[in-house]
Amino acid sequence: MIRIAVAGAAGRMGRNLVIASAACKEIHLTQATDKPGNSLIGADAGVVAGIEAQDVLITDSLDASKFDVLIDFTHPTVTSNHVDYCLEKNKKMVIGTTGADRKLEQKLHQAAETIAIMYAPNMSVGINLCLRLLQTAAKVLGDSVDIEIIEAHHRDKVDAPSGTALKMGQVIAESLGRDLDDCAIYGREGQTGARDRKTIGFATIRAGDIVGDHTVIFAGEGERIEITHKSSSRMTYANGAIRACQWIAQKDHGLFGMQDVLGI
Repeated sequence: MIRIAVAGAAGRMGRNLVIASAACKEIHLTQATDKPGNSLIGADAGVVAGIEAQDVLITDSLDASKFDVLIDFTHPTVTSNHVDYCLEKNKKMVIGTTGADRKLEQKLHQAAETIAIMYAPNMSVGINLCLRLLQTAAKVLGDSVDIEIIEAHHRDKVDAPSGTALKMGQVIAESLGRDLDDCAIYGREGQTGARDRKTIGFATIRAGDIVGDHTVIFAGEGERIEITHKSSSRMTYANGAIRACQWIAQKDHGLFGMQDVLGI
């Protein structure tokens, strides 16, 4: 039995994680937290998620004695603090936080020398299959196509482009021997001039309750290839996170991605 703590348990993603954990026999939800001052502090995590009571009350701080793996889909600043805590307490982590900067990514690499961390901006099985398809497409098509990445999310998402879109860009850039920092174009306006074929364009949509849509276009002369993934439920990510908890529980240390979990 793997004991897990869910950070941000009162939020939309946190509630789905609570539901997913309740459905898995190998996972035992033993702690749920949210930010201090949240009106749901003290409420049962299961009831908040809309399922039967889990006998786990939402608290405003972690207790290392109660969990083996922390699932964190919060905010980069909060995640950074949680990494420090788990490193100190020797606890494993499954991180799905998006919008991480280079400083946080560096911290993850350093912490992974001591503890096991699975970090992925998107834990959907389908998205991670798409990443492998994008790698193949980029290698085959090379510099003969223009590459554009279009992503759409709900109106409340605070970071752009999405972590998934950036991961797609990184996979493509690495496959082509490029540095995404040098070739990424984030939106266009005005007289931009002719397109540089070696750039990778990003377009962002924020509207309504879109869970997450991603399309990568490889456009050449006379034909184009589009690889698209659409999410209709956050349970897709939650189920992936639970699968990652089962996998990371067997590791002592190291930084892993969802493709490691899936074996692709």
